[in-house]
This record gives sequence, structure tokens and C-alpha cells, in this order.
Amino acid sequence: MASQIHILSSMATKQLLADLVAQYPQAQAQDVLVESVGGVDAARRVQSGEAFDAIVLAANVIDQMTEAGHIVAGSRVDLVESGVYVAVRAGAPRPDLGSEAAVKQAVLDGGTIGYSTGPSGVYLSKLFERWGIADQIKDRTVQSQPGVPVGTLIAKGEVDLGFQQLSEMMNVPGIDIVGPLPPGLQIMTTFSAGVAATSAQPDTVRKLLAFMASAEAAGIKRKNGMEPL
Repeated sequence: MASQIHILSSMATKQLLADLVAQYPQAQAQDVLVESVGGVDAARRVQSGEAFDAIVLAANVIDQMTEAGHIVAGSRVDLVESGVYVAVRAGAPRPDLGSEAAVKQAVLDGGTIGYSTGPSGVYLSKLFERWGIADQIKDRTVQSQPGVPVGTLIAKGEVDLGFQQLSEMMNVPGIDIVGPLPPGLQIMTTFSAGVAATSAQPDTVRKLLAFMASAEAAGIKRKNGMEPL
């Protein structure tokens, strides 16, 4: 048995990576551990010097870590892209998402608004500022803790209208996924992988990442609510 490959990722790709590892042709001979945490926590752990073999995070974060020397230069592979979706509690009225104006009105009318600390949450915060409503809604916005899906807050009744990556919404019980942000407002986040500078087996890791980026993995990615690249 070869040495274990330790992958650190954000929660957005947790199930995707588990499914990809399960289908990896060399899985019987190669032990792979996927550890998924909040993206903020993942970045902090890498920056603190904790040892991993591969990192899977938003592409811009992978690039920043490469520049900082935490990821091997030239090892980045793009895995998937994912858009922002909107959800409400199961059975609740579904807002109109047909246009930017409709989404803005849904936020203004939507009670408590939930978003994450990940890329979608950063985008939503900037969007509320651009719309000029950030101060107006600040007392009814809830940012989930790193690693906590917005959908769980919706299901518990703590949030009325939630925004997050589809992959983090699609398997949460007690919510209804209304749909994606409309064209022109939608933002696609690319999730990429890179070989960690702390890895003692970079060639082995590159083979695994090549499989994850291959056409063979496309069906698994779509099943997890993401688009292959």
C-alpha cells in the first residue's frame, strides 16, 4: 500500500471529491483521505504550514497559495465551476429569480438573508453594496460559520432566503432550491486543485489530480451540481 494522500478542501467540493476518489482506478492500491472544512479554515491551516498532499479551493485562492509557496508552481488543475443558487425553507413561497431587479426585490422582501464565508458570500456582500442596500438589510443578514452550509440555517428557520453553491445546497433536507441566479447576475466560481509544497509524493498526487480533471470524471461532477471544465 502506497503512502496515504491527504487532500484538504472546502465544503463546496466535499461530496464531489469523495465520489471522485471512490471512482479513482488506483483506489484499491492508493489510500486517499479527503478532509473538508470551511474555506477560511482551510486557507489558514495551509498558511500555518500544516502538511498536506493536495489542496482543493477556489482558483484564485490556489493562485495566491502558489505565489506564497504553499502549492507547487505549475501544478494547478481546474476541476469544476459552480454557480450561486437560491433556496428557501421547504414549502415556503418561492421568489421570482428571473432578473436582477427581481432578485434584488426578493432580498428586500425576503426576511432574513443567509450567505456563506466562501466565494458566493463574498460576491453577495459586494452585490448588496453595489445595489445600495447593504445598510438597509444588515440587521437581517446572517453569514454562516465556516463549514456550516447555509441550507442548514434555512432548514432550522434561522434564515428565510439563502444563497450558496448548489453543491452545498442540493443534499440538505428541509429546504427547497428555487434556482440559480439569472444570467447577468450569476457568478461562476472555479474550483481548482494543486499539489501542496509539503507533499512527499508529488508525482503520485499529480496522477490523482489528472484523473479528477479528466473527461472520465465529468458525469460525477454534474451529479454533484457542478460543471466540468
